[in-house]
Amino acid sequence: MSIVLSISRRRNSYNLLNHPRFLRRFSVDVDPAPVVKSDSQEFLVVRFLENLRKTPQDDWSSNESLSSLLVSFNSSSSFVSPLVFSQITRRLGSYSLAVSFFEYLDANSQSLKRREEFLSLTFQSVLELAGSEPDSRDKILRLYEIAREKNIPLTVVATKLLIRWFARMGMVNQSVLVYERIDSNMKNTQVRNVMIDVLLKNGLLDDAFKVLDEMLQEESVFPPNRITADIVLHEVWKGRLLKEEELIGLISRFSSHCVSPNSVWLTRFITSLCKNARSNVALEILTDLMKNKAPLEAPPFNALLSCLGRNMDIGRINGLVAKMDEMKIRPDVVTLGILINTLCKSRRVDEALQVFEQMCGKITDGGNVIKADSIHFNTLIHGLCKVGRMKEAEELLIRMKMEESCPPNTITYNCLIDGYCRAGQIETAKEVVSRMKEDGIKPSMVTVNTIVGGICRYHGVNMAVVFFTDMEREGVKGNVVTYMILIHACCSVSNIEKAMHWFDKMLEAGCSPDAKIYYALISGLCQVRRDQDVIRVVEKLKQGGFSLDLLAYNMLIGLFCDKNNAEKVYEMLSEMEEAGMKPDSITYNTLISFFGRHKDFESVEKMMEQMREDGLDPTAVTYGAVMEAYCSAGELNEATKLFKDMGLRSKVNANTVVYNILINAFSELGNLEQALSLKEEMKQKMVRPNVETYNALFKCLKEKNQAETLLKLMDEMVEQSCEPNQITMEILMERLSGSDELVKLRKFMQGYSVASKASSFDLP
Repeated sequence: MSIVLSISRRRNSYNLLNHPRFLRRFSVDVDPAPVVKSDSQEFLVVRFLENLRKTPQDDWSSNESLSSLLVSFNSSSSFVSPLVFSQITRRLGSYSLAVSFFEYLDANSQSLKRREEFLSLTFQSVLELAGSEPDSRDKILRLYEIAREKNIPLTVVATKLLIRWFARMGMVNQSVLVYERIDSNMKNTQVRNVMIDVLLKNGLLDDAFKVLDEMLQEESVFPPNRITADIVLHEVWKGRLLKEEELIGLISRFSSHCVSPNSVWLTRFITSLCKNARSNVALEILTDLMKNKAPLEAPPFNALLSCLGRNMDIGRINGLVAKMDEMKIRPDVVTLGILINTLCKSRRVDEALQVFEQMCGKITDGGNVIKADSIHFNTLIHGLCKVGRMKEAEELLIRMKMEESCPPNTITYNCLIDGYCRAGQIETAKEVVSRMKEDGIKPSMVTVNTIVGGICRYHGVNMAVVFFTDMEREGVKGNVVTYMILIHACCSVSNIEKAMHWFDKMLEAGCSPDAKIYYALISGLCQVRRDQDVIRVVEKLKQGGFSLDLLAYNMLIGLFCDKNNAEKVYEMLSEMEEAGMKPDSITYNTLISFFGRHKDFESVEKMMEQMREDGLDPTAVTYGAVMEAYCSAGELNEATKLFKDMGLRSKVNANTVVYNILINAFSELGNLEQALSLKEEMKQKMVRPNVETYNALFKCLKEKNQAETLLKLMDEMVEQSCEPNQITMEILMERLSGSDELVKLRKFMQGYSVASKASSFDLP
């Protein structure tokens, strides 16, 4: 049976092998070697090269085959590309053969119809070969002279090569000659870019800008392109060849031709402008580029958005983002981070959440998908915790756990812990620590310090110590911040003995005792006005080999001024003088405030005089101290007069504290109109009101018919990202006692507007 099968298989194989299709498939004639058609340009190139190689160079002119081939190039029956002779030249592979062939072609091509074009391209190929020769300088010079003698027009490529090579050989003047000698129609954008690059790199700024100015003309035949901008802006920035204003003007001129600097350079320049407090100019540049429809990407906008975010300029941020969307400039993951970070810091958490949902999943210019990471989630969680929206923060944590790419980390849990501690929910904060451990995340020192600080604020030092001790057993050691929290807490309840105990424990724990530690203790003791204890600590500091600095002396002078201990004040001033330290503005301001409180305005004037003699101009703090003294003495007119003189004569701009002194004084007198007028003046002069400003105004609004004004001011606080404090809440709870009003108060605490009747929010 196996033999039959074998025979059958052989028969089938024989039939298959003899099948016509199979024979054609495996025939040697099926895939023949490529045949060059006799009338093709490649055929002519191959034939020409064969004849050139087998004929001695001296006999090329007399060779009939070469002459015949050359005549065939003139045939009208087929089109012959000028690149044919360029290909032949390159394939010769030798510079000397290439030169000989160029000379042969020059001598024997008189009858060629497109002789100039053939010679130009052949010359270009010879030039390319010369550039790779060891002694290229002389050869390139000689070739250029031949081109000039024989009046051979240069190609664009040959022109660019000559300009660059001469510049590299230190012959910039020769580069300039090459450029000046070519026809104007040859000076296209490519050639000009090379010329500008060479001139700038050789420090010939004026010459480079003459070439550039021609390109930047409104009706320029050869306008600039992106490469022009890259060359010019890179070189002038690297060499600091132009002033900032000149650079701005240059970008504007490029923009008029719809040319934008490359994204990296533009981002760097926008960042530089923002660092120099010129964000307005940066915005104008980007707006101009967008108006002219120059191609732009997200990074330069991110640089400006980051600056506006630091200044909490939400209005301009919204405007810029809207413009980006209108011009189809796609944001990226960095844009997302900047926006949600700024909005959360401004307590606009709802807007941050909206941006987060809108941008996640979008495609960037680079083709990437915007994916939220742990930083984005942590920012939102921190923002929600700041306004007490803990339930939503916990929901985001659950969402993080569901995302594979951004699991919660130590920072996530620390944000939640901080939120619960801010709300006084210490036990819940401890529960978060337990959950954190269950998820395999080890508590950090920030975790410990946050809860220790929270316990100290709400439950006292003893409970904080218990928690801290438990954490130490688990291996989490305290650091300087931990001990300073405990020391400060002890000082705040006047338990100096316990404060010193923790100071000693800090030393035992291996925290290096340096001046900062002593200064922190001195600061804490000064804050709780423990003058005798602070004297002991100063003595201990000196025994440890440290000396007080100006900051410490200012703290001590401030303490003794508050204690009305003039003798100690003069003692500190004498010590400063012996140590070679001169009083600074803080020292003088403290003394001026001291004399002001005692209504010793004669000494106040002497101090201000002495201050000027020491080369220190009175600051806003100085004027504030004197104005506060006048206000406390009932001399409001004098305070107002000084306020006006401050800007006119001394050219010192009033700050928030100065305005608050007057607003508070007018509010206490019940003069709401004047207080509100000062608040509006703050806005006009770009001085940000703070929580003390609004607290002073809230105190003045006692009447029922002033409820609308109260709500409007609350909305202003939200818009200004001004976070209310405990005093705010106490005042508002007195003013808003009705059930509906308490709901509005709750909305206000969570960052919502409350004055508009059209606005309604579902509270969590």
